Amino acid sequence: MMNKVMTVAARALLAAIFILAGVGKLGAGYAGTAGYMTAMGVPAMLLPLVILLEIGGGLALLMGWKTRWAAAALAGFTVVAALIFHRNVADQIQMIMFLKNLAISGGLLLLVIHGAGAPSVDDASDSRGGNK
Repeated sequence: MMNKVMTVAARALLAAIFILAGVGKLGAGYAGTAGYMTAMGVPAMLLPLVILLEIGGGLALLMGWKTRWAAAALAGFTVVAALIFHRNVADQIQMIMFLKNLAISGGLLLLVIHGAGAPSVDDASDSRGGNK
């Protein structure tokens, strides 16, 4: 029972940062994020895809649906974001943000390897009781 609770909690904690970041980019946060992306050399036209990945991928992790795919996409996105937006590691805050992104990616890679666990949509859809 405790493993199931901790599995859901782990997915929820990883999902929360992406869901909240994606939602924060909607509405009033959109223009500021687009401007920051442009200033860092990233085309602002990618912002809708970023929002979709953060919210959609975060919800997929939370529910445990297509977890390995969602976790892989989010891990790749998070490493790329670290390299683009937090590469000034001489600044202590940027170093912390860079390492935070790498740590999150590490947690996501564990989901890629082990799957969502139970309870999850992936687990319920696997008649053998394994994870997808």
